[in-house]
Amino acid sequence: MEGVIGVLKLTIKKGTNLAICDWTRGTSDPYVIATLDHQKTKTTVVKENSNPVWDCDLTMIIKDPKAPITLTVHDKDTFSDDDIMGVTHIDLNPYIERMEKRRDFRDLPAGTTLETVQPDEHNNLVEESHIIWNKDAIIQDMVLRLKNAKTGEIEVRIEITPVENHRLILQDEEVPVEDE
Repeated sequence: MEGVIGVLKLTIKKGTNLAICDWTRGTSDPYVIATLDHQKTKTTVVKENSNPVWDCDLTMIIKDPKAPITLTVHDKDTFSDDDIMGVTHIDLNPYIERMEKRRDFRDLPAGTTLETVQPDEHNNLVEESHIIWNKDAIIQDMVLRLKNAKTGEIEVRIEITPVENHRLILQDEEVPVEDE
């Protein structure tokens, strides 16, 4: 896998206070589409729920450190196009920079906080969040405010496992990654 920087495991946990799109029922049928570079994947639809729990793991390959993760929340409609309920972005560059500054995290104990991130105008964080080293990956749990939405937040976890020299490093073992 030429040019692969890491493997992204994106866990879409839940949505909170999402907009009501189906006014006749007073609810929505939300799902999330995640895009990264040219990859696209999605969660299942949670019927009639403005506070859905997805607990859905999505996996993508990171090649371009400047490509953000885009999370778009949609309302599933039967007889018309699905409504966009809101969108948020996650900038991967801080994680890639963190990995480049320190290529070997193995001497760090699991659970080590690498950085504390405060909400600001450049991220969509609702509250303070921590970037943590956890055995073989960089992890961050976060609550993100949806943009272009009347209301709504989604809770996610990103987990980035670094790929070095075309070998995926997992749990103190090297696993060869096949070329595309």
